[in-house]
Amino acid sequence: MRLMLLLLLAIFTFQPAKSQEKPVLFRDAIKDNIKKYNKQSDAVYENGDIQKGQELFDSLVQNHLVGSKFDDYSFKSVNSRKVKLSKINRPVFIITYASWCIINKGEISALNKLARKYDDEMQFIVVFWDQKSNMKKIARQFNGKIKVCYANESYKNDASVVATLKHTLGFPTSYFLNSDLEVVDIKRGGIAIPPKTPVKKAIEMNYTVFDERITNFLSIKDEIPVRQVLASED
Repeated sequence: MRLMLLLLLAIFTFQPAKSQEKPVLFRDAIKDNIKKYNKQSDAVYENGDIQKGQELFDSLVQNHLVGSKFDDYSFKSVNSRKVKLSKINRPVFIITYASWCIINKGEISALNKLARKYDDEMQFIVVFWDQKSNMKKIARQFNGKIKVCYANESYKNDASVVATLKHTLGFPTSYFLNSDLEVVDIKRGGIAIPPKTPVKKAIEMNYTVFDERITNFLSIKDEIPVRQVLASED
């Protein structure tokens, strides 16, 4: 009996180290899959197949990006100190814009309403790919529930976020992250608002689309599978 116990102890003592699972970083998931996606999407968009292009984007998101770990960025804020994602400690909704692009009619007002509605459940962050000097006027259009930030190639510390977000998935793009900064969903663009649509109607249309996305996000934020890679222990 004693010999058997010693044998079992020896087996467990000298057993090779088991592999350890680590989450896939969002920037690595983008790096590994963006070239293939761009090649495929360029081809379908050249043929005018908008629906197929959207399907390719959705496939990239669901099959490769959902469940990855978002980088812990520190965004420069227009009206406050830097916004570090890991210090928010609740779900985050990030939407990216550029000040030289016209934002959908009614979209800002819709986001303001939604930020007030979901203030206790998530943090709204707007990121403009621009310099601070161009931001103050447009930042005034957003209410205090939304953190208005900016990032630009000309700022040394912004190289990573610009390369990973702006130059890959484009803008406007919405990122839905749970409180652990895991990607729950990503949506690109908004909705087409006919030019003569009354402002009140445009706000309602934008509100409906974003509210549906946010409701779905909050319902699944804790249920997504974490995308992982295997890394051997030392």
